[in-house]
Amino acid sequence: MALTRDFKETVKERAMRDPAFSKAMLDEAATAFLNGEPHVARLILRDLVNGSLGFEALAADTKHPSKSLHRMLSEKGNPSMDNLAAIFGAVRKRLGVAFEAHAVDQLKNAIL
Repeated sequence: MALTRDFKETVKERAMRDPAFSKAMLDEAATAFLNGEPHVARLILRDLVNGSLGFEALAADTKHPSKSLHRMLSEKGNPSMDNLAAIFGAVRKRLGVAFEAHAVDQLKNAIL
């Protein structure tokens, strides 16, 4: 059965209208990165940028050309840690989100 809407368009539109969804996407990208899945983190970040601040605003915030940012967050992108940190920082700031990392053991103890 064919999909009636493009998945990426659906994600983009939801990120544009739902700040909680955008924040959840940022959380998912950070979690993927910290769990050793940088390729997944890049793709989530790309969809988030498309649906929230846009690549031109990201370029202004990070001082990198938008075309370079597109390449960094592409399927085959390979951003440096400095560039990835700048992207996460700019998106985090635009969304008004603070990151807080917890070790797995701390979370287990909190749950138990």
